[in-house]
Amino acid sequence: MNPSKRTFTLGLAAAALFAAGAAHSQTALDDVLKAKEIKIAIPTDFPPYGFVGTDLKPQGLDIDMANYIAGKLGVKVELLPVTTANRIAYLQTKKADLVISTLGKNPDREKVIDFTAAYSPFFIAVFGPKTIAVKTPADLAGKSISVTRGSVDDAELTKVAPPTTELRRFEDNNSTISAFAAGQTQLVATSAQVAGNLMAKNPQLGTEYKFVLKDSPNYIGVGKGEDKLRLKVNEILADARKSGDIDKMAQKWLGRPAGDLPLN
Repeated sequence: MNPSKRTFTLGLAAAALFAAGAAHSQTALDDVLKAKEIKIAIPTDFPPYGFVGTDLKPQGLDIDMANYIAGKLGVKVELLPVTTANRIAYLQTKKADLVISTLGKNPDREKVIDFTAAYSPFFIAVFGPKTIAVKTPADLAGKSISVTRGSVDDAELTKVAPPTTELRRFEDNNSTISAFAAGQTQLVATSAQVAGNLMAKNPQLGTEYKFVLKDSPNYIGVGKGEDKLRLKVNEILADARKSGDIDKMAQKWLGRPAGDLPLN
């Protein structure tokens, strides 16, 4: 075969394979609508985003969002419990159509999966009992607060705490939370996930969100190249922003509205 003709033929074959792959990669939304069911990977060990309730059923912000998206698509939902380690693999192996599991976006993950717009905040904040009035860093003056030494929580708190704040640093999260729960400090600086667990286990403390120290939003994971499904979910999220439904979910589970979340 003439070398130039061979090159042209191989080029056509490669283009055909690429087109076939692109067409195949766009089937997720159609498959979901045809089956009238969507499979969504969710956490069950990460309160308040996802955990098992007293009825042994998954509940939390991520579960509410999974049910919400299924409802807007008009399909049933199959919730698939995943861990931090295997959630992305569920997308890559097509075990799940979406991953709604406190998933942060970074360049390495973007190489293997795609992301929708952000759907909820993930944040480090100051928490304390409702009986103590704290709304801003200035309100920390003269108060004691526990924090884990050397953590991001510690770094962010140190930036804003007034000089008269008593920062009590502990070596791990368990010690930090135990000190607050035992009344050794008035307040605690930690992540929403750790605080959610604290509040669930110790309702008698009346702990609530006070103010945010650092925000890092969560995104929904979608299979690489599944643009039709990704764009459809983005439409649902955009409408949920406008209606206030996203803020309601965040208020219910995190004690604060979602606020301004990234669109990409």
